[in-house]
Amino acid sequence: MRTRSLTALSATVALTLFITAACSDDDEPSTEPAPGAVESPGGDTGAPSGDPIVVGSTLSLTGAFGPTGIIHQIAGEQFVEQLNESGGLLGRPVEWLVLDDESDQAQVTALYERLIGQEGVDLIIGPYATPNIISAMAVAERHGLTMPQHTAVLAPLMTYECQFPAWSIGPTPNEYVPDQVFDALESLPAPPQRVAFVINQGGSTDFIAQGSPDDDSDPGAVSIAEDRGYEVVAEIRYPPDTTDWAPIAQQIRDADPDFVFNSGLAVDPVNLLQAMEQLGYRPPMMFSLFPAPGPLLGLGDVADGLLSVSIFEPNDALIQQAGPEAQAIVDEFQSRAAAEGLPYTAFETQATASWNAWEILVAAVEGSGGTDQQAMCDYLHENGVDTTFSGHLEFDPDDNNFWPSTQGLKQIQNGDWVMVWPADRAAAQLQPPVG
Repeated sequence: MRTRSLTALSATVALTLFITAACSDDDEPSTEPAPGAVESPGGDTGAPSGDPIVVGSTLSLTGAFGPTGIIHQIAGEQFVEQLNESGGLLGRPVEWLVLDDESDQAQVTALYERLIGQEGVDLIIGPYATPNIISAMAVAERHGLTMPQHTAVLAPLMTYECQFPAWSIGPTPNEYVPDQVFDALESLPAPPQRVAFVINQGGSTDFIAQGSPDDDSDPGAVSIAEDRGYEVVAEIRYPPDTTDWAPIAQQIRDADPDFVFNSGLAVDPVNLLQAMEQLGYRPPMMFSLFPAPGPLLGLGDVADGLLSVSIFEPNDALIQQAGPEAQAIVDEFQSRAAAEGLPYTAFETQATASWNAWEILVAAVEGSGGTDQQAMCDYLHENGVDTTFSGHLEFDPDDNNFWPSTQGLKQIQNGDWVMVWPADRAAAQLQPPVG
């Protein structure tokens, strides 16, 4: 296992991952590791000892969010294993108890209540996907727990002062994302003019596209596009559980846009591109908000040129900016992801958000000197945290703890994701529309 030192952290976490809690029928306790468990490396000098500190969370290990949830699982396993080799948290081992929420927001509240009330976890970390995180946040607030979370960027709804985002699009993501996308498009010699919006109606995807429905001063991507002079030729909304994509593809084809803005997530853009391909139609250019990165690359040239958001891509320039530890982290993740059979093994935005969240949790415990939840929360507000891939983060309660965004845009070029915007973080030039 590769190891690294944690900047500004005096000790680190060891984690044993339990994907599900299982009861043994044997009278004697089993000496075999639990299903999915990561065995603690033994024999290291300064190995953690004593009662474990237990971190609880859910992840979407199955269901619609599963292709992304497994990225967070692998990143978390890697983080805590190599931290364990460095001596543990406060000198104690840490166990990560993970329950599968099956990509179902309705299960999240009960599962977090179980983790806190029945399993007696010491710490929590958030699940994947904004709707699930919002549900977990309500439980954390009810119990007064500090909760780092990976991917909820819907800042106006993340009002609990002790939730700490590991991925930030700033306090107004509904303005930041479309402005960034349209700024990039307008840097092209012949920018697109006709835009079709295809919008997942769940969580942050709907908010970023539509803004606040009852507040004209809080716009989303659709109205921002119109204000910037684009012709909005279609505005198609679909429920998160959509399975029939053909009617949507037909509407897009008939609208004849030169740019498709898919405010979607997970495998939404894969389904959409496949449905359009079956009609013999490809839009000249397309953006998708929060896709699972691997399945898109599996489409081959069908997805070439597609844009998305990113806080980190393992391009050489960005790895060098992140510092000497970054390459070892990226390489180890790639090895683990390949062993799990992931279609895309790169350490990118989702893995980065997970890494950030774990670094936030460790900093809170180490910085406050224990697991007192209010002390952890206060420490993060007062000191922030140094992260490997996103630099120093400051958490201002007036902005719901959302730090100034480091997000850019990535594009599929020649079968791989590369950062293309803004220019000072780009590893390649933004490619113009096809045709």
